[in-house]
Amino acid sequence: MTNQLEVPLQHQETETSTCRLYLVRHGTTTMNVENRYRGRRDVPLDAQGYQDAVDAARLLSRVGLTSVYTGPLRRTIATAQIIADEARIPDLRIMHGLNNVDYGAWEGMTAEEAAGHAPTAYNLYRTAPEVAVCPSGERLADAQERMVSTLRLIGKRHPGELVVAVTHAVMIRLAVARLTGITGEQWRIPVGRGSLTLFHATGDELRLQSLPDGDDVD
Repeated sequence: MTNQLEVPLQHQETETSTCRLYLVRHGTTTMNVENRYRGRRDVPLDAQGYQDAVDAARLLSRVGLTSVYTGPLRRTIATAQIIADEARIPDLRIMHGLNNVDYGAWEGMTAEEAAGHAPTAYNLYRTAPEVAVCPSGERLADAQERMVSTLRLIGKRHPGELVVAVTHAVMIRLAVARLTGITGEQWRIPVGRGSLTLFHATGDELRLQSLPDGDDVD
């Protein structure tokens, strides 16, 4: 497993049954800048967010993409549309399995506010995602399962192809944690806005090929 910058983006020979799947984190929003949990709140990209998307699109324009998937929120759709336009892919495919964690009562709060609202639940969120539950929201284990199931489904649809799926930082972290066995606070790996994380999918098997760049742990 390598950092994504060490994995060439040019088309590489892979077995015909393997889908190369790039997970892209959506670009910046004002709530990212304020470091508030976005959850299912449908906030748009800000000016920097559109630039993040353009930067990702330029990187991906030379890999030979065949399909672009996205979660249902505006910030992922806008990021995905820019990538699809650059790659001359006419249609986006929306998959609700790529949607963000439902943060429930924490939506719109900062980390400090969330910790004050429900200290025990917040400590589990930080250190034990396998048992953590967002108050009035989603179990992280459930979000992880739907994310991994969605990636497997995409892989089965596109054997031998190169595909992008635009999603959210926490969903990328949960997928990485499942495949690497990372536990404790280390599951919250940095995931830069507009960054790429590469997976190979062959049937039901998912393999992490490269980690995202960036230093964002929001």
